[in-house]
Amino acid sequence: MVDLPKKKVGIVSCSGEELPEGTVTRLAALKVLEQLRPADTVTICLPLFLAGGEGDRAFARFYPTIAIDGCDKRCAARGTEMYSGRPAASIVITELVTEQGLGKPEGKRRLNAAGLQAVDAAAEKTAILVDELLAKGWNRRNGSFVDPSLLMPLTENGEEGGKEATCSCGSGIPVQKVQINGQEVTLIALPLIFEQFQTEGKPLSMETGRELFEAVKIYNPVPDGDDERYQRVLLQAYITFSTKEKTK
Repeated sequence: MVDLPKKKVGIVSCSGEELPEGTVTRLAALKVLEQLRPADTVTICLPLFLAGGEGDRAFARFYPTIAIDGCDKRCAARGTEMYSGRPAASIVITELVTEQGLGKPEGKRRLNAAGLQAVDAAAEKTAILVDELLAKGWNRRNGSFVDPSLLMPLTENGEEGGKEATCSCGSGIPVQKVQINGQEVTLIALPLIFEQFQTEGKPLSMETGRELFEAVKIYNPVPDGDDERYQRVLLQAYITFSTKEKTK
């Protein structure tokens, strides 16, 4: 099992344009990204994410995200959870306005004074959440905070056929391509899984192939009925990886 490292926090804002609160979410996210925490945050495009953006989904699957929604429909939070995993934190503008006793935001393109106050409040709350996530660390596998010193450092995959899946900000997650049933399949996090298995001294055995398969399933979809085929391919790839490491 591999715990992937935290690099930055992804900000997913609501894309709704029919409500003033939707404008608040976008402006709040922009303020965090450009002014409050530019070095610690990246943007995840919700429409692209929902349409199947591989890089954005990969980033949100392994790194902490904060969903900023305009209303209780929680489109950003639910979309993130559906395709990648539960957000590390969530903000709903209508709830935040009530909690802080702010006026009702009005205006879709040009916000009123209450709307601008809501932008500042949401941005400040998001910045605080970013600091908490970076300080404590986030374990995507079980949705909990961990000591950052326990996280594996992110290393680039130097194997042939390896690359990084990137989000719209350019942050990467190692992936590796393998041939399964005559088709090329890209497996996210496989290089890190191999590294961790080798560090733990896993033997080149069928049992290790089954363990590899269970680890890969956490981060990648596997078609029904392909379990044994995946196990054989993963074990062979691990044998190749281990052999190359020993000759270095």
